[in-house]
Amino acid sequence: MTAAIPDASPPAVPYGTPEAPRIAVRGEARLEVDPEIARIGITVAARGRDRRSALDDLTRRNAGVLDLVKSYGDAVERLETGAFSITPELTKHGRGERVRTYHGSVRVTAELTDFTALGELTTRLADLDLTRVDGPWWALRPDSPAHREARKQAVHEAVQRAREYAEALGTSLSALVELADIGAESAPPAYPQAPGRMRSAAFAGAAEDTPAPLDLEPQRQRVHAQINARFTMVPPQL
Repeated sequence: MTAAIPDASPPAVPYGTPEAPRIAVRGEARLEVDPEIARIGITVAARGRDRRSALDDLTRRNAGVLDLVKSYGDAVERLETGAFSITPELTKHGRGERVRTYHGSVRVTAELTDFTALGELTTRLADLDLTRVDGPWWALRPDSPAHREARKQAVHEAVQRAREYAEALGTSLSALVELADIGAESAPPAYPQAPGRMRSAAFAGAAEDTPAPLDLEPQRQRVHAQINARFTMVPPQL
């Protein structure tokens, strides 16, 4: 007969005791604030019967776009060049690999902080030959004070909620036991960033006169914070 092996696992820690009852609450805050930055995507295109002419036109138009964006100085916080391509288009009929024309494109992304300049720049870019403008996408900076304010409000709400529970029992809070972001103990789900309002200006030819600037209304940004909090309270007299 085999002797029973005692369970060596530690005893489960009680969630609370009569001498130190615990309260677990969730604090949450939702804010709506003005955006801090706006991004636009600019696609410059060119087309030619031979590779060199397409490349020359693309280089010239890309330089014109970059010069125009840079002319706005401090209003432009970031300017980046993304994808570049030169693609041959083959003839639909006939034998062999005969190239009909070449298509070229360059993708540029600009980030602005001056929304008045944004409307004017977007309009002027859309008025250029074979230039497409997408956006704007409104956003907050990662270190925006709005995120800090949302977290502070979530903590205040958790404390207020726990205090109300304690007061309903005729007692008060005594100590904070734990404060944690939702999902801090495990990998949180990845939620895609909510897209801003998008406007698109398709490939256009240059007009005789400079068009009036677009009136772009910044889209308010939603900031959300959630925390879990646990408190101990003075034992109530039930």
